[in-house]
Amino acid sequence: MISEATKQRFAREVAKYPPDQKQSAVMACLSIVQQEQGWVSPEAEKEVADYLGMPPIAVHEVVTFYNMYNQQPVGKFKLNVCTNLPCQLRDGKKAAEYLAQKLGVELGGTTPDGLFTVAECECLGACADAPVMLVNDRQMCSFMSNERLDELVETLRAAAKQGVK
Repeated sequence: MISEATKQRFAREVAKYPPDQKQSAVMACLSIVQQEQGWVSPEAEKEVADYLGMPPIAVHEVVTFYNMYNQQPVGKFKLNVCTNLPCQLRDGKKAAEYLAQKLGVELGGTTPDGLFTVAECECLGACADAPVMLVNDRQMCSFMSNERLDELVETLRAAAKQGVK
């Protein structure tokens, strides 16, 4: 399942740590799997565990602890909206619900065309900018009013039509 090219990327991450601490590269290896496959399957967890010499349950604990790891396939654009208390007090939950309703999915769901997945997430560390969200675990968006959410969706749809990742 994991290619030799992927294992070479793993090796570059492992090389950053002392030989007896290669398990420290677990998060980087999981991130590589997700970049290449879009999510971290139970089979991929096992392969990462085998590569790093870790118990599979230890890798699974990392995957399930951090919400940046997708445990199932997601859309081309994963939209995580912070709904932690400070953001909820500034309409984070309303933003998440608006986005889900606009795209016709339940929170945690993916649009039928596979373009968008909308999910709630824990603190993104930008409470003063609420509502905040993260696009594909990389791009932080702040002050996400309904109008800004509409603009973001249209921008991402246009990018998808142009083949942008």
